[in-house]
Amino acid sequence: MTHIVILGAGIGGLPTAYELRDILESKHQITVVNASESFQFVPSNPWLAVGWREREKITFPLRAPLERRGIGFIAQAVTKIDAAQNRLTLANNDTLDYDYLVIATGPKLAFDEVPGAGPAGYTHSICTTEHAEKAWLDYQKLLAEPGPVVIGAMAGASCFGPAYEFAFIMDADMRRRKIRHKVPITFVTSEPYIGHLGLGGVGNSQGLLEAEMRDHHLKWITNAKVNRVEPGKMFVAQMNDKGEAVKEMEVPFKFSMMLPAFKGVDAVAAVEGLCNPRGFVLVDQHQRSKKYRNIFSAGVCIAIPPVEATPVPTGAPKTGYMIETMVTAIVRNIKAEIEGYAPLYSGTWNAFCLADIGDKGIAFVAIPQIPPRNVSWMKKGRWVHWSKIAFEKYFIRKMKKGKSEPYYEKYILRLLGIHRLDKAA
Repeated sequence: MTHIVILGAGIGGLPTAYELRDILESKHQITVVNASESFQFVPSNPWLAVGWREREKITFPLRAPLERRGIGFIAQAVTKIDAAQNRLTLANNDTLDYDYLVIATGPKLAFDEVPGAGPAGYTHSICTTEHAEKAWLDYQKLLAEPGPVVIGAMAGASCFGPAYEFAFIMDADMRRRKIRHKVPITFVTSEPYIGHLGLGGVGNSQGLLEAEMRDHHLKWITNAKVNRVEPGKMFVAQMNDKGEAVKEMEVPFKFSMMLPAFKGVDAVAAVEGLCNPRGFVLVDQHQRSKKYRNIFSAGVCIAIPPVEATPVPTGAPKTGYMIETMVTAIVRNIKAEIEGYAPLYSGTWNAFCLADIGDKGIAFVAIPQIPPRNVSWMKKGRWVHWSKIAFEKYFIRKMKKGKSEPYYEKYILRLLGIHRLDKAA
């Protein structure tokens, strides 16, 4: 019998558990360890933060669907990974031994890198359901007493899409409430230009997003490094192409949502030789640790180099389809190793994303993620908005039922007439 432990039960961890259960004999034990009792559908957080969703619609308890599939579940944070002894220490001081470990924890949110940033400071986040709920509480205060808003991403951020989504969604919500004229919105981003997205741009992303932002009266500051945040004030340095500060600004706000930079979670980052200096897991082409051959990793917590050097540091995003292919590669490689074969499978590091912009949406495809590309494509339309809503319901329903299938490939890609994204080129 082999024991496989999966750290994290998000968009990467939960499908890993289901796929492993589908592909392995029942004699092999699978255990999911997650700090929370609940699954959170993170892509819906921008909607939650403006009251378009309720927590109950985008979360559900994990224990029942996992145990129904014969998968163990432990709702505890991990405080230590002893990779040499194949052992985890949990927050309650229990230990758990494993034969294979799959790390799908997601990131640590590095609010501490900017004084005054984060929900414990003066800016909001939509990176977790709890953060989005807190943002919704303060957003209601803003609706009662309108004032300036600052939205964007800090230096080192790697996931820019949700910041754009939130800016456009807030704009749409305020227009519906007939108060948009009372709320100036400024987009402050570490990107060198609007539409960079941590990808060096995709198709005409710069022109398309700049045009949308002008149409929606969203001002922006690019090459922006936020130095600190105080109550109602954001202190921003705008950099030139050499990374030198050319303009210092004090940007006022009554409400702010700024995405932070990401790091690896503490227990993972502390394992000698497992991670890069930021705490992201170093993996080979088979999603396996370069040092510990029985540790695999998928999702936001793995190390992917930036697409290009930028005056203010930016990271590369890990989108849902990319994570899905990483998961499938890990599952097949673990099965191969159990059966005595060498790992052969690799994830597809292609970027595919649906971004909601209130009453419309933008879809983009980058194959491969790092330029030069075979495919660099972006389209806008109401169909993207409705597709994202439909996919939310589809994905959560399948996760609740414990279903394992290629969610992004089966549902979204076929909307575009693409059967497999990695063959679209």
